[in-house]
Amino acid sequence: MDPFHVVHLASDKLTVCRQRVQQAATGHRGRTGDPLYGIRRTLNTGAELLTDKQRIRLWKAFVADDAHVAVEVTYGIYQRLIYAYEATNRREGKIAMYKLLKSIRAGVSKKLPELAQLGRSLWKRRREILAYFDVGASNGPVEAINGRLEHLRGIALGFRNLKHYILRSLIHSGQLQNRINAL
Repeated sequence: MDPFHVVHLASDKLTVCRQRVQQAATGHRGRTGDPLYGIRRTLNTGAELLTDKQRIRLWKAFVADDAHVAVEVTYGIYQRLIYAYEATNRREGKIAMYKLLKSIRAGVSKKLPELAQLGRSLWKRRREILAYFDVGASNGPVEAINGRLEHLRGIALGFRNLKHYILRSLIHSGQLQNRINAL
């Protein structure tokens, strides 16, 4: 599991936790003016990238209701996960990640089902997660290329003429101008 997928999984669990707490506290989905709905994007931002205004908004949302503690705890775990990947020294990052995985593996309150599920999922894949710190390689570039190829394949649906498909592919990839200039 590369850093992108691990952080994405944690981000998804944070979103589900926020939605659950929002629903329990207000009895409806998020609306404008609801504290947790107002911070939904801010929660997925790294702590070091937050502006003062965003920090204040987070703090106000967390102290607005005691029920928001679940979101605050899950947010803290999410930030620790990001911090482990951003460590300048691979050894420090690996130690921080192992401690984090161990801490959320067991001992998580039953009031935090999303965090408990995240802990179980990450603990099962701990070897792959920790291997990133030994190797330092990621399959992110391969995933990016596969994503582009899938998108390009989706554009081709309905084309029966190979020349039209090639032309559409060149237009989409921005290479048509190079092809014209080569003539």
